[in-house]
Amino acid sequence: AMGLSGGQPGPLMPPLLLLICLPLGTGLERIDYVPQLSPATLAGTRTQSTFTLEQPRGQFSRLNISDSDPIWLVVAHSNASQNFIAPQRVEDSPVPADFPQKGYYLTLMANRALYPGGQPGNQLRVLRVGNDTGCSPTTRGCNHPLPGPGPYRVKFLVMSDRGPVAETEWSSDTRLQQAEALQTAPGLRSAGTVVIIAILSVLLAVLLTALLGLLIYTCYDTCGSTPISGPGELAFMRRYNPHHMFSRPAVGGS
Repeated sequence: AMGLSGGQPGPLMPPLLLLICLPLGTGLERIDYVPQLSPATLAGTRTQSTFTLEQPRGQFSRLNISDSDPIWLVVAHSNASQNFIAPQRVEDSPVPADFPQKGYYLTLMANRALYPGGQPGNQLRVLRVGNDTGCSPTTRGCNHPLPGPGPYRVKFLVMSDRGPVAETEWSSDTRLQQAEALQTAPGLRSAGTVVIIAILSVLLAVLLTALLGLLIYTCYDTCGSTPISGPGELAFMRRYNPHHMFSRPAVGGS
């Protein structure tokens, strides 16, 4: 105290200056929650452009989070998740169109009233990321289909009028299904497929041959049983005289 009153810097002066000079809002409350994929038994947990998360139920009941604070889902490439910087305003939130450049964007805005605690009962509580094919990728909050197989990481970010408030941990890497992987098959299965294709090709050839033979037989049978009039027969028909049209000449007339 004497050092401070005498005009000399005391030992507490640098820590006090550091506390004063720290910018407000740089620290976010860390929520000890890791986003999880929905159970594997649920159909369509991962597709070629979407994946499904469990809802973070009961994770935002903090005193510094109000019911009106928007809760965003941050979607990022795994290698870009460490470079994520929370926007200070909702208006500055990156959109899906910024994904190729920034490596992350915000989507699926909600509030904590939609994520209540307790058991969900018989209702399925999930979030499907990338499920909106109708929104424009330049629209804030658009849940646009994911552009590739990933891997992706996600976390939840709570915003307010003053800036970011709280955030969860990042999820583990999530990879989407790929068309090449769906077409890949073991060697035995590929050989069986070739055999099936060969058998079907032979059957198709036999069927076409039978149809062609049936067509030829039908044409030959029809043409052989039905007489076809020619020029000579037409002339013969013109020389035919029905017997009832002429009178028989008299025999032994005087």
